[in-house]
Amino acid sequence: MNIIESLEWRYACKKFDPSKKLTNTQIDTLKNAFNLTPTSFGLQPIKMIVIKEQKLKDKFFPHSYFQEQVKTCSHLLVLCIDTIVDEKTIDNYFDYEKKVRGTTEDVVGTFRKQLKGMYGDMTAEDIERSSVYQTYIALGNLMTVCAVEKIDNCPMEGFVPAKIDEILGLKEKNLKSVLMLPVGIRAEDDIMSGMKKVRKPLKDIVIEL
Repeated sequence: MNIIESLEWRYACKKFDPSKKLTNTQIDTLKNAFNLTPTSFGLQPIKMIVIKEQKLKDKFFPHSYFQEQVKTCSHLLVLCIDTIVDEKTIDNYFDYEKKVRGTTEDVVGTFRKQLKGMYGDMTAEDIERSSVYQTYIALGNLMTVCAVEKIDNCPMEGFVPAKIDEILGLKEKNLKSVLMLPVGIRAEDDIMSGMKKVRKPLKDIVIEL
């Protein structure tokens, strides 16, 4: 199956088979895909929480508008942002880059200074907004990988972040939840499975100049 066929295969799963679980290998693939997602300047101001404990998923259910996928998925992925992105974040990145790439401060010093200046001029709201945008890049990347790996999923904005943050103790971890992605195996009787996609003709959505 090529990439377009895989994208045709995927859909927003409305009903998972709770008896079928993803393998550790499949979950590891998603973890690595998340880690390999491109982020602004490579700072990775995002985190992914992988939840497989049923009791925890059940707690999320009333705070996600009673969407069944939250309870019946194999694993629930919660995409979060770091609430603190500052000079220390930038220093940690460049120090790690020097270690990984074997570069020196002569190579990265100017860029380090530029980033500190740029982020220093941004408001806290601007920084948070930028981080939130990057969770959507990660979400798209994860969904594409899911399509290729034949992992069903359903992206969700429909939940109460403050409640999810409270359950997971995210404030103490300097994190905020932004998106959720239940993943698993579709139920055979999911009425949405196999339905034709409704998409505009390419000429109505792609502009070529």
